[in-house]
Amino acid sequence: MIKWMFKRPRVTAALLLLAGLQAHATPVVLQPFEARFMVNWHGMTAAESVLKLTADGNDRWTYTATSEARGLARLLSQGPVRQVSSMRLGPEGIQPLHYTADDGKRSSERDIDLHFDWEKLRVTGVSANAAIDEPITSGTQDDLSVQIALMVELANSRTPALIKTYGDRGAREYHYSREGAETLQTPLGAIDTVIYRSARSGSPRVTRYWCAPSLGFLPVRAQQKRLDDVEWTMDIRGLTR
Repeated sequence: MIKWMFKRPRVTAALLLLAGLQAHATPVVLQPFEARFMVNWHGMTAAESVLKLTADGNDRWTYTATSEARGLARLLSQGPVRQVSSMRLGPEGIQPLHYTADDGKRSSERDIDLHFDWEKLRVTGVSANAAIDEPITSGTQDDLSVQIALMVELANSRTPALIKTYGDRGAREYHYSREGAETLQTPLGAIDTVIYRSARSGSPRVTRYWCAPSLGFLPVRAQQKRLDDVEWTMDIRGLTR
């Protein structure tokens, strides 16, 4: 959502794990939604992010993430950052079909346009002006569809040990685990949450998500730390379905 707003570290789309899901019977039913988050970066208000999931019919969905800088962060941004993932939900779970990302700058040198072919198990397209044509494995997600895929797992009482993604930095693997529970005070009221941890092997950064079972495991807060340093925190400000 704000992944290109700052050079280091770059906030990946995986930091905003959000889906409008019903957290009971299998199979999970996706629900259209729109949610707003405020992003705090190293102690300053940095951006507002809006996530929107829409139904396209025939188990096809479009997930859009848009971030606009706020406060002093406007000096580092030329325009809104926008990412879009088209996906389908089937017996095999979430499968990304087409992923695009625009960093908001006039130059397109860091933009992304990827297509996922599940018959050939390949991803093709362009990332940062580089041609992409690489193999993928079953279950691979893009930097947005991973959010929906994770929610589907949690809503079905499964915590994935590992989720693979393909996005702005190629193929990556994220390891997940549950850490505890906490009740948070939010603009939506007091909400009971369970905390999930996500990290890549060898990375000093850890991301945590406060997911609300009563809201279909919607994360009402997300936070990334590099060792003991809190780099950013995202808190929900509004939700409509």
